[in-house]
Amino acid sequence: MKKKRREPRSSALLSQMTVPPENATAGEDAFVTIARVAKTQGRKGEVAASLLTNFPERFATRKKLFAFCEAKPGKPGRSSEQRRELQLEEHWFHKGMVVLKFAGVDSISDAEWLIGCEIQVPRSERAELEPDEFYVSDLAGCLVTDSGREIGRIRDVQFGSGEAPLLVVQGEKELLVPFAAAYIEKVDLGQKLVSMKLPEGLLVVDAPLSQEEKQRPQKKLD
Repeated sequence: MKKKRREPRSSALLSQMTVPPENATAGEDAFVTIARVAKTQGRKGEVAASLLTNFPERFATRKKLFAFCEAKPGKPGRSSEQRRELQLEEHWFHKGMVVLKFAGVDSISDAEWLIGCEIQVPRSERAELEPDEFYVSDLAGCLVTDSGREIGRIRDVQFGSGEAPLLVVQGEKELLVPFAAAYIEKVDLGQKLVSMKLPEGLLVVDAPLSQEEKQRPQKKLD
């Protein structure tokens, strides 16, 4: 599957374009997040944003973007959650981030309004993937089964130093499940179902400790 930006290649990788669960409000699935504004950049209204897409080259053809901003009481213009349409004038890449200049955002004070906002595009404008590639946002909420047994639903995906990303699956307890091609039997996004066949004992090894287990007294070795 497609190599995620800055991650090692694996036989089962996902695209990183996401819709964070905390923003899954009514109609929210119509948009996907491709960057998140981290700070102002320069003196003419530019902002620097963390990339959340496998396709940064598409900024060259994207002129209409949307800024989704959470409510920040006390901050002018941010008293309620809102999405604002923006016209992209310029962009360039700098130190692993993308610098964006929007029309009408011409000063540092204008740009400060955007800090923390997610830069989004309509879901219909996502880049097309190969049949065996998946967006993280599509996998979120899918039921995961192991040899037919339900183990929970995908809450998130973690990318680290391993070859395969880890599905964060919430069931009776949180599980970390390698999304490796060797373990995948079928992915049915229409049914929100990921069918897997995992090695015996893998779920026991990779399961994080529950809160109750963390509070249990630890036995001391002689």
